[in-house]
Amino acid sequence: MTSNIRTKQLLIVGAVALLVAFLFTRDIKGLVKPKQETSGTPAAGQLTANTAAQKINLQEVSAAGKNVINASLAAEITTLENTYKSTSGADQIKAAQLLAQKWDDVEQTVPSALYLEIVASKEKNLNNWLNAGGRLMKAFDTTQDSVMQPALLQKANTAYTNAMAIDSNSAEAKTGLGITIVNGMGMPMKGIAMLLDVVKKDPKNLKAQMSLGTFAIKSGQFDKAIVRFNDIIAQKPSPDAYFYLATAYENLGKNKEAVEAYLKSKKLAANPTLSKFIDKRVAELSK
Repeated sequence: MTSNIRTKQLLIVGAVALLVAFLFTRDIKGLVKPKQETSGTPAAGQLTANTAAQKINLQEVSAAGKNVINASLAAEITTLENTYKSTSGADQIKAAQLLAQKWDDVEQTVPSALYLEIVASKEKNLNNWLNAGGRLMKAFDTTQDSVMQPALLQKANTAYTNAMAIDSNSAEAKTGLGITIVNGMGMPMKGIAMLLDVVKKDPKNLKAQMSLGTFAIKSGQFDKAIVRFNDIIAQKPSPDAYFYLATAYENLGKNKEAVEAYLKSKKLAANPTLSKFIDKRVAELSK
């Protein structure tokens, strides 16, 4: 029972983290500051070789992560890191897997993702590359470090490219690769075409549907976004789907529908930070 409650809480935290990341790093009319006032993260399709080549130092992100977690957990991770450094082969892979899980347990996505990337590079198989790609994208979505973001996106793109090389029919690999392209690793329409191909074969692929929906919002295609998110909600209601649906309605001036969707997002997420933002939007839209 306790495990199920904790899992649900982590899922809600993850959903809200993605909402906050999207809200404050994407250019959505009426919801964020103009591009010239934001962090300077390159827009979709505009990452250059130099920005993507930015490297991430595992020791540095590990040290930073330990500064914000419980001292006993930090000590436990340090012990695992020493084990990782002193072993090789299968034992080192096992240590890296444990470190990835430990970092994920304390919601430090960057070091967690980097260890999964190490696992995949040492034991090259489809599942490992998919795990690495997924965690790297989670780190990309949640980090507030605009310098680190391009490197995480590049790493995710490489992970999914390697996964596709192993199984070109993998919907998860194709979806992940399409998402990295839409977010900046190539021409956005190439990524959109990949995602459309995935949902054509599997309309219930929510990950691909969500990406198409958020891209529709970013590109100002709010009518398409509404259709997309209503389809998603019909399959599986979630706070982020309702939030994006509300955003699309708001941008079309459909305030009543926007308020209803915002309130449903608030109810499902039950998160103080998101609730505070939604309360402000609802008050503004209800005038």
